[in-house]
Amino acid sequence: MLFFFPCCSAKITYVFTDGEDEKLRKRMAHLINTNCSQAHSRQALSCKMALEYDAFISSGKKWFCHVDDDNYLNTGSLLKLLSQYSHTQDVYIGRPSLERPIEATERLSTDEMKQVRFWFATGGAGFCLSRGLSLKMKPWASDGTFMTTAEHIRLPDDCTVGYIVEALLGASLIRSGLFHSHLENLGLVSDIHNQVTLSYGTADNSRNTVNVKGPFTIEEDPTRFRSVHCLLYPDTPWCPGPWRL
Repeated sequence: MLFFFPCCSAKITYVFTDGEDEKLRKRMAHLINTNCSQAHSRQALSCKMALEYDAFISSGKKWFCHVDDDNYLNTGSLLKLLSQYSHTQDVYIGRPSLERPIEATERLSTDEMKQVRFWFATGGAGFCLSRGLSLKMKPWASDGTFMTTAEHIRLPDDCTVGYIVEALLGASLIRSGLFHSHLENLGLVSDIHNQVTLSYGTADNSRNTVNVKGPFTIEEDPTRFRSVHCLLYPDTPWCPGPWRL
């Protein structure tokens, strides 16, 4: 897990972890040990998202933006994007990983089921929720009820967010091509300095990363995140020389 913080970002970033990390705790103003399972199961993921949601509601902040630990977050681009919207309105913004709405079975009673269709922003690319919309989600998300909702439709955490927003509240996902996950061909991503999130992946001995030149070799920087960071923030002390886009 890598953390590169420009300016004062570390003070407003909340890191949710499955285990204690003393070194990271010294760097972070907000490090929360979820005590959730480290498994990648539906229950474990929903456990973490439930705690993220509750922490956001308690914080009083305007925007809830979730990113995974294999994302690079460009805070400048994120702030520019969010400035186009009001945190008091219903805003759910991100990138779907599917080309069509997902279908789920909603259990209405012991013997009655209902099919629902909705869009969701993939958690692997990151997404943002306004405070106004987040507060409306409370009946299905606060104080642990998020896990109950996820079990109700038997889908992972990011799908459950989309279910609450679209199927239950009637709001709509705002699609943004500025969010990126390992599920897409990252080598095709251009205009790096305007993107909100980037990702990386490895499968079958092949790399899936953004195609960017920088001060580090592939061996030194297999995710290309260090190189991206030095292109965006060339004055960072550990960046070897003036690298600019």
